[in-house]
Amino acid sequence: MSALTAAAAATSAAEAAQHAKTTKKRKALHAYLSDGAHETWHQFAATNGISVSATLESLAVELQQSDSDVGSIDFHPIVARARQTDASRRRRRR
Repeated sequence: MSALTAAAAATSAAEAAQHAKTTKKRKALHAYLSDGAHETWHQFAATNGISVSATLESLAVELQQSDSDVGSIDFHPIVARARQTDASRRRRRR
């Protein structure tokens, strides 16, 4: 990972952590997926040590920031933000 990518990931992770701290209410996102898609989401989350919900929340931040930019998504900052979100939620449950 380049220094620029690492810096962007750190900034994005900090934004997601701050968002998780300030968000008091959460809404459910319901989806009916094919067996393959369902397994893919859970496998991706398990492989990266994160939850599916934190992955989706992190992805929303990435999608919002790149609204006008159609292109490929760098999953490194998404995973970093999802880890921050998961950690923040674990701390609040204690």
